[in-house]
Amino acid sequence: MIGIDCRVKMHQLKFRRLQGRFAVCRLHAGDTFPDGAAAGPLFSFTRTAHEVSVVCPEAIVPDGVRAELAWVAFKLQGPFPFSQTGILASFIEPLAEAEIPIFTISTFDTDYVLVKEGLLKPALDALRAAGHQFLGD
Repeated sequence: MIGIDCRVKMHQLKFRRLQGRFAVCRLHAGDTFPDGAAAGPLFSFTRTAHEVSVVCPEAIVPDGVRAELAWVAFKLQGPFPFSQTGILASFIEPLAEAEIPIFTISTFDTDYVLVKEGLLKPALDALRAAGHQFLGD
């Protein structure tokens, strides 16, 4: 049997918190989101054959939309080349060890990690203990 080394290469990352509270919304495939929704500091629209997921400022979630509220967002200070491995894993591993649920979004240049607002302090403590540098809001 061949052993596989599953250890994550740890990167010491810089990150900051985006202003505001965010929502993670679920719509049905084919649904759209209101015009102007992309005006906030973070907006993500992901469509699959089965659903649409939207991350947006909490204040703009329309009535009747299924949403998880009260998320805060961390932006990792990129850009990160596609050839660099383990970036996101090194950031979320300390959160997993602290049993902090997350929601992630990746863009061309960087990654965003959302945690529930009520878990902000333990999340920051876990990330700092892992050597990551919080740059503030």
